[in-house]
Amino acid sequence: MSAAANVPMAKAFNLAEFVDYADGSVVSKTLIKKDTGNITLFAFDAGQGLSEHKAPFDAVVYLLDGKAEIIVGGETNNVSAGEMMIMPANIAHALRAIEPFKMLLVMIRG
Repeated sequence: MSAAANVPMAKAFNLAEFVDYADGSVVSKTLIKKDTGNITLFAFDAGQGLSEHKAPFDAVVYLLDGKAEIIVGGETNNVSAGEMMIMPANIAHALRAIEPFKMLLVMIRG
């Protein structure tokens, strides 16, 4: 499997406009899913997040909009639109929306 349905191929598109916020929710949209990794867009409403977990792969988070608290290995980072963060494999991490935020998650398997 490569690109998910409704993802424009070989055409430019605006990431921040490709996923919408939903009240009290986290919305995700997979752009690419392959054995070697995934690229997924997320929109988090204020106060929403992902509980602490570990992943066996490195992950890159790039904030497109808003502000998030990202905790990696017990260290809290406030991340704003235009900033990115690398979350190393096998280190516990969690995310929480300080205000509504959108992010691009790139997970590299290998």
